[in-house]
Order: sequence, then structure tokens, then C-alpha cells
Amino acid sequence: MIRCSQKVEKFFVAASIFLCLLITPINSYGEDWVRVKFVPDGDTIVLENGDIVRYIGIDAPEIDHKANTAEPYGFIAREFNKSLVSSKRLRLEFDQRRQDQYGRRLAYVFLENGIFVNGALVENGYAFYLYQKANLKYQGLLLEKQQKAMSAKKGIWKNWREKAGHYIGNLNSKRFHIPACPYGQKTAQKNKVIFKSAFSAFWNGYSPCGQCLAIGDFTCHDP
Repeated sequence: MIRCSQKVEKFFVAASIFLCLLITPINSYGEDWVRVKFVPDGDTIVLENGDIVRYIGIDAPEIDHKANTAEPYGFIAREFNKSLVSSKRLRLEFDQRRQDQYGRRLAYVFLENGIFVNGALVENGYAFYLYQKANLKYQGLLLEKQQKAMSAKKGIWKNWREKAGHYIGNLNSKRFHIPACPYGQKTAQKNKVIFKSAFSAFWNGYSPCGQCLAIGDFTCHDP
């Protein structure tokens, strides 16, 4: 009876460990060492194994693709990204969400010397901070770097222009909208924040929704 009891006890211990491994959010602790094959834009890299990695917590200006023309600083952001990561060994650090809706890997990217690539792009004004609810490990650091770039008028903040007006911020999503945006109009009153300028919204950690970024009366200009 003692031997049977011991076997049963060992079984339940092993089963408990297995269940813990299944439910533990290991995404926030994993990391990979990789090398870059190609740099398509300012916030994305393609690895030697073909995986596409999207930098967590930032959004860089777009370059030409399909029917869209390049946004100001789009190509400059890509060149800065290339100068950081090309032919370098990189460490990918993950958070709670590892993949986006397009199948791209989501990661914080570090050079061997410790340079935080996501942060370097924001700090130099080649990308803005992008709140992502599931991936918040470095949100404070990225916002701080953005505010420094804004104060120093670096990159996209150097020749910032916007028309007078106001914007509707969503406290839950940390996105802001022009008044005519249907998503902004649907924002619940408890989540609504009004900003007197897009610059102020960016300063407080909000980023424009995709539609408002394309049609809003705020912009930067290439140097």
C-alpha cells in the first residue's frame, strides 16, 4: 500500500508540473539570438530563416508599398534601422503576445552591446511610441524616449506642423482620433480624453488610429 501511494503521489506531482507549464505565460520570458537577412522598413526586419519580426511598441513612417506613397522620414527611418541591425547578431526579447495578426513575430530587439533598437528609433525621432495592451514591458521607457525626442525636435518632430483643432483620445486603447472619425465618435464617455493638439496626444502616449494618421491635419516634413 505504501508503494502504491507513493506512485500515486508522484503521478499527481508530475501532472501538476505539466499543467503549470501549460498555463504559465512563458512568452514574457523567452528570447532568441538571430541574424538579419533584410530590412524592409523602419520597424521591421526579416531574419535569415525567413521569419518577419515587427518591433514591439513603436511605429515608424511607411515607405512606398502597393498603392501608398512613402510618408515623410519613411526611407530615413529604414536607413537608420539598417545601420543599426544589418550584419549584426541580435537578441529578440518577447512579451505576452508573440505574434501579430499578419503572422509576424513581435519582439524587443537588442544588439550584443546592449543597445535597445526599438528605443533607439524612438529616441532619434524615426518612430513614435505605439501602445500595445498585451506588450507593456518597456512602455514607460519608450514613452520617455519619445518625449526626449519631441523636446529636442529630432527626426519626425523637427518640422512638425498641424492645424488648430482638437482630438478625441481613448483611455482604453491609447489611440486618438480626429473629431469626424467614426471610431472616435464611438468612444465611451468614461474613456474619452480631449487633446487640443496631436502633439499633446503623442506626448501623453497616445498614437493616431490608422485612418486618422492618413487624413489628420498633422504631419512632419522630410528634412
